[in-house]
Amino acid sequence: MARMLAERELTVEGPRRSREIAPRSRTVTVNLAESPLTWLHARGHLTDRQFDAGERLRADYERAQLAPSTTMRWDAVRISGTGERGLTPTERQIAARGRFDAAMAHAGSGLSDVLWRVACAGEGLPAAEKALDWPARSGKLVLRIALDRVADFYRIG
Repeated sequence: MARMLAERELTVEGPRRSREIAPRSRTVTVNLAESPLTWLHARGHLTDRQFDAGERLRADYERAQLAPSTTMRWDAVRISGTGERGLTPTERQIAARGRFDAAMAHAGSGLSDVLWRVACAGEGLPAAEKALDWPARSGKLVLRIALDRVADFYRIG
């Protein structure tokens, strides 16, 4: 995976002390190419099973081509008789869509929101919690439960 490093300024959130004029801040280096699931897994917040389930779900999401598309499709045209066996690209896309929909249904309606935002859309947990109007630091637990259910669906041991 290519690394895309950038400097970000973090500020301390929470109640201000009366003597402080401005909130404290620090600068950190972040890898913009790192997915939220990879970040959580690398820091021990997700098990290998949960991480694998999230990656399988994201792969099906991408194979199903569910993300918004803003340009013309330039896929190669398949020529019959070339000896290629198996499913056509359209059939693979439909199969991936079916797996994705079934995995999201298996996760459940209350859990699929944060699962889609973090695993498929690539939102960080704080952004997903804010978008869903959830309390801070509640998304990690919900995400872990959703990933466990998706791992059951994909039969990841």
